[in-house]
Amino acid sequence: MTNDAAPPLDAGESTLGHALWIGDWQVIGDLNQIVRGEQTVHLEPKSMAVLLYLADHPAEVVGRDALMDSVWPGVVVGDNALNQVVIKLRRALGDSARDPTYLQAVAKKGYRLIASVRRGEAPDGIHPAGRSEPAPQSTERRPVTRLVVLVFGVLLLALGWVWASRPAPRRPPRLPESGLYGMAPRATTPAVLVETFEVVGAAPGQGPLTHAIAADLVSDLSKVAGLQVVAATRGSALALAGTFAPPRYRLSGTVQEEGDRLRLNLLLADAESGRQLWSERFDRQLADMFELQDELVARVLEVLPVKVTEAETLRVAKRSTRNLRAYQKFVQAQSAMLVRRAAQSDAARALYWEAIALDPAFARAYAGLAMTYAFAYQLGWKADGVDALARAAEFAETASRMRPDMPEAHWVLAFVSTQRRRHEDALHHLDDALRLNASYADAYALRAGILTYIGQPRQSVEQLQLALRLNPDAGSLYFLVLGRAYFFLGDTEQAAFALARALDRNPENLEARIYLAANLWQAGDHDAGLWQIDEIHTLESKFDPAAWLDSYPLTDVDERERLRSLMSAMGL
Repeated sequence: MTNDAAPPLDAGESTLGHALWIGDWQVIGDLNQIVRGEQTVHLEPKSMAVLLYLADHPAEVVGRDALMDSVWPGVVVGDNALNQVVIKLRRALGDSARDPTYLQAVAKKGYRLIASVRRGEAPDGIHPAGRSEPAPQSTERRPVTRLVVLVFGVLLLALGWVWASRPAPRRPPRLPESGLYGMAPRATTPAVLVETFEVVGAAPGQGPLTHAIAADLVSDLSKVAGLQVVAATRGSALALAGTFAPPRYRLSGTVQEEGDRLRLNLLLADAESGRQLWSERFDRQLADMFELQDELVARVLEVLPVKVTEAETLRVAKRSTRNLRAYQKFVQAQSAMLVRRAAQSDAARALYWEAIALDPAFARAYAGLAMTYAFAYQLGWKADGVDALARAAEFAETASRMRPDMPEAHWVLAFVSTQRRRHEDALHHLDDALRLNASYADAYALRAGILTYIGQPRQSVEQLQLALRLNPDAGSLYFLVLGRAYFFLGDTEQAAFALARALDRNPENLEARIYLAANLWQAGDHDAGLWQIDEIHTLESKFDPAAWLDSYPLTDVDERERLRSLMSAMGL
């Protein structure tokens, strides 16, 4: 379609005196309205801002980043925020994701306004402001008009009563006050909330290593029986502390890596009163980092009211490597693995091999190596997926043989077993991991995923809620697992909430988009479901649902058929 050239019109500029027409809709920006004939539709401000921005660039492909910078200036929002605005805008315009006449999604680029854009007089056949001049009314019809108004008023009162007495909307799932698997809070079970350490004066490349120090401290403390350990973002520990029974503690700190020195300031406080229990400053050579970590754990345990056996002390002090260069390579690899892309996974694999070359007995590096091959199978990054999965199993078993006392080794074995659809074996491996670390949030999350795969989504929700309680700032995968369970429970509202949060954290999570599309279709919102299908094809232009399901570890027959049927109905 052609578009008449026109000067840009800002979202705040009055359209009442400067008429803007998009297709057969008149856009009234001041009132956040679009009008067509006798039909008036109110838009949310963000939807109007997107529409006006696209109208300023008619027929051009506008990138998602440009739209987000324009509509949410100076604010960091999830990619899903724009998705929801576009869905609402299409719905208001009466547009279709599959056969658009207004907004066209351009794969891996953005959006294009394909309807005609005109400013000034109305297009032929359309009355200005969407209305023709009203005809004068006859006085004989006034009694009828009064009757209509009276009836309409009664209807409004009735609708108001129905609206007021409607059931309250469901809220997002509350995290339970007690856990599973022996994790129920007790007065004699202290809870320690470890905040992410603040990085001071970050130098290039400093972030991954300094963040790893706090993560290792969480892992070390989690090995102590009778202690609940929670990883929390800086500043969120106080809000989370109330979900645990006293005694509860908050451990915070700052860390700085400067040249060959490592400086830490740690503070342990009573989470309820805020009273400081212990603080200390450490300034050591970077080469002494492992000795420093051992000392940190020992000093914290001295203050906490918990008895530590000699065996636990030895287990905490037994690190997977004492080779600093190997550890640095490992930390870099772990950071690369956070980005679920083939290139980053290949880079991580090379770094794990470098770490192993520096320390051939580095069990955690072998476990990481196994995960690169497991993801290659799961996400289709290798031409020979079966071979990749076999390699993943080989390296996971190597890690477990080297360090049978390492929870992470058992977790990786469980993950690989899950991909091989050996769910019973996977659950046994997770039992082993949780015996070694009862606060292992990832183990509960993987357990939750497996329970859905075998047809127990209700138990899956319980386990995932516990995982979120132990790791409240979890990434995309936790919310995918939760949304997947609610989807199979038929709770479309809770599923939509969880899956949207998963996509906020990782817009490229293909599985989350598949379930969100199926969930929307199941809820009857077909246009929004089709929009998600467009996004799926944007992420994976040659997406093959049959091949995806063939390698997917969902083994429950009814669940598998339900997902297959919905994918087929959507034309995916």
